Amino acid sequence: MRSIRAAAVGAVTMSLALAATACGGGSSSGQGSNDSPKTLTYWASNQGASIAVDKKVLQPELDKFEKKTGIKVKLEVVPWSDLLNRILTATTSGQGPDVLNIGNTWSASLQATGALLPWDAKNFARIGGKDRFVESALGSTGVQGKDPAAVPLYSMAYALYYNKQIFADAGIAKPPATWDELVADGKKIEAKGKSVLGAEGSNVSENIHHVFVFAKQHGADFFTSDGKPNFTDPKVVDAVEQYVGLMAKDKVVPPGDAEYAQNQSVSDFAKGKQAMLLWQSAAANLKSQGMSEDAYGIAPVPVQSGTPGTGAQTNSMVAGINIAVFKNSHNLDGATQFVKFMTGDDEQKILNKAYTTIPPVKTAQQDAAFDAPADAVLKSTLATSAAALPQVASESQFETAVGTAVKELFADAAAGRTVTTDSVKAQLEKAQQQMPAA
Repeated sequence: MRSIRAAAVGAVTMSLALAATACGGGSSSGQGSNDSPKTLTYWASNQGASIAVDKKVLQPELDKFEKKTGIKVKLEVVPWSDLLNRILTATTSGQGPDVLNIGNTWSASLQATGALLPWDAKNFARIGGKDRFVESALGSTGVQGKDPAAVPLYSMAYALYYNKQIFADAGIAKPPATWDELVADGKKIEAKGKSVLGAEGSNVSENIHHVFVFAKQHGADFFTSDGKPNFTDPKVVDAVEQYVGLMAKDKVVPPGDAEYAQNQSVSDFAKGKQAMLLWQSAAANLKSQGMSEDAYGIAPVPVQSGTPGTGAQTNSMVAGINIAVFKNSHNLDGATQFVKFMTGDDEQKILNKAYTTIPPVKTAQQDAAFDAPADAVLKSTLATSAAALPQVASESQFETAVGTAVKELFADAAAGRTVTTDSVKAQLEKAQQQMPAA
């Protein structure tokens, strides 16, 4: 099963040079420049606990595709730590795979390189139509108003995971629905000698995911309607201050979590060291670390007030993996057939079940295999209260700059330095100055 690194799912820091990158023409010697209509190369992202697990999941499905079409798929599972650099190298050299997986938040930035096949109405028709896909998943496939740069493959959402025994011992009857309730529950949990909430303060991508949600809950956006950075908007500042304040002010996140960046908070939660965890589609991750499904509950991420919904009640970014085609592939027909196969109802059920993700294909998502309580929370979140990260060409630079600013603010909090509105604003102003000119 999958053991997802938070730094990797749906968002990995991208080179600042990306926006200026352009894709050259294909070369017959390239890895994906395949002159044979009977072979394809496929870079799959590492969704499982190991590359070996992914091969075990994927190879039988690729064999099915070969038996059905006569096209052999050469599989390479690429670690998330390498995937983005490999893709960037391929976009500049013109020598990449035919088909590849990308984190969905990369869509707009990679779209700007011109390297990926646009999914216009004609191409979508070849895989069964655009209306097969859940609207929220389509929102993370590229810049609004342009043909998508990729097709949704696996969907994920954030949820609040809570330790049932720790809650019972603290006399807490139900998971918190608001941040005020979470902080109040935290006092009861701490009185029983347990830590309250895990975080990954040094994980740039996790930081972005959370402050994006807090900004939505404050009615703010990091970018203006014309795509310009707006990081010092007072509501954005308030949102970042509230998130970092979970450690700095409310004391529900342990100071040591400021150094966490590689699944350590998941490990702490799985071992019963912390009562709550904010994570995206964590079931497989927790299982891989030995935590029984009976030991924890799952609930929507808290909001400011009321219940999760659209607008200010947003409680997750739209997380997930998209599948894309290099447009300089010499086997575009075969690549399109492969995308159709991977996004078909049968494969969507098989693959998303294996990875404990949610199918972005409507009919597959409605299958009884995805009716477990945890799936119900994630499906509801994706359908009603999740929002796509900014679909702008500079999205990757935004992740780097703001995510690092939050990391530094967590470091201040852990060191006992006061985190104030002014210090938050100063960090966000510094981040905005690092953004490329329009």
